[in-house]
Amino acid sequence: MASSMQRLCRYGIRLLPAVSTSSQYLSRSFGVSSIKNASTYKAAVLQEFGQDLVMQDLKRKAIKQGQVRVAVHSCGVNASDLLMMENKYDQEFKLPFVPGFEICGEVIEIGEGVQNVAIGSRVIGINKETLGGFAEECVVSQQDVWMVDHAVGFDTGAALVDAYATSLIGLQRRAGVQENSTVLITAAAGGLGLAAVDLAANVYKAKVIGVCGTEDKADLVRKKGAWSALKYNKKHILAKVNEVTNGKGVDIIFDAVGGDVFNDCLHCVAHEGSVIVAGFASRVIPHIETSQLLPKAVSLIGLSLTHYRDANNTVYRQVVEDVIDMHEMGLIKPHISALFKLEDCKSAFTFMTERMSTGKVVLEIQ
Repeated sequence: MASSMQRLCRYGIRLLPAVSTSSQYLSRSFGVSSIKNASTYKAAVLQEFGQDLVMQDLKRKAIKQGQVRVAVHSCGVNASDLLMMENKYDQEFKLPFVPGFEICGEVIEIGEGVQNVAIGSRVIGINKETLGGFAEECVVSQQDVWMVDHAVGFDTGAALVDAYATSLIGLQRRAGVQENSTVLITAAAGGLGLAAVDLAANVYKAKVIGVCGTEDKADLVRKKGAWSALKYNKKHILAKVNEVTNGKGVDIIFDAVGGDVFNDCLHCVAHEGSVIVAGFASRVIPHIETSQLLPKAVSLIGLSLTHYRDANNTVYRQVVEDVIDMHEMGLIKPHISALFKLEDCKSAFTFMTERMSTGKVVLEIQ
C-alpha cells in the first residue's frame, strides 16, 4: 500500500511541514464502555416530513455482515439533511428515520467479515445510504468507514471528509487544478465552498476568487487563503475576474449555488475552462443554453461523491484517505462555525437556515 506522502505526491501537491496539534483536537470522553453494554440509545428521530426532530430511545438492532457499530461522538449538519427532512432530496427515506450521515466516533462492534477497522478504532464515517448519525450510535457499512489518528478531534472528523473529498475530486481529478490556476468559487463561505477554497489556495497554490453572500463572509474566505473575495454582484464579479485574468476568464469555476449565480458566473470562464457543478444551494437547477457553452468550448462537470461510491469505489475510498492524510499533515483544516448538543439540533438547523453559518456546523453527541 502506498504511503501517505506517495499518495499525496500523486495529486501534484507540494508537501508542507506538519503542524502541531492544538488542544481543541484532543479526545472527548463520553463513557463508551457504558454505550457498549446498552440495549437502547438516544436518537433524534424524524416522524413526519417538515416537522421537528423528536428525541427518543431506540432499541439496538443486531449488525449484519460487513457492518460496523460506531459510538458517535460528533455528527456534521449539512444542507442535505434539511432537504431530506423536508422530503426535497433526490432520494426519499422511509419514515421514521434518524438523519445525519457525516460522523466521527469510536468502533464498539464489528460484523463478520470486517477487516479494515477494529474495536476501539477512531473512525470517520459517511453514511448516506442509511443515515442515523444524529444518535449516540450508528451502524455503517465498512466501505464507508475510515480510521483516523487519535489526535484528530471528533468535531473536526465530523466536518472534514464529505466536503473536502467532493472538492478534491472536482478540482484535481476532474478539472486538473494546478499551481497558478485561476479558480472562481461560489458559496465560498459554506462548507463545500470553504473546503474548495482551502484546497485550491493552500494546497495547490491556485489564485482563488471567492463569491459570498455578505462582506463578513468574504473576509473569512480571504483569511482562508483566497486571493480575493467579494459579495455577490454580477458586475463586480465580472470586473474582478477581468482584472485578475487580464480579460481571459478563470480556468475553473466551482459552483455550489446554481440558479442565477451559475448563469452569471458562466460568463467568467476562460476558453477551454471547466465549470464544476457541485451543488444547488439556491435549490434552483439552472437552465443552460448551448450557446453559453459552445463559444468557449467549456467543459461542464457534474460532481457527486456518492456516485463515486457506487461507480468507482476505489477512487471513493482513496480520495477520502487522501483528505484525511492532508489534514493529519497540516495541509488543510475545516472551519467549524458552531457546535450544538444533540438535544438542541433544532437550533443548529435554525442557525443554518438563517444563514448565520460559515463552513460547517457540528452536533456533539452526548
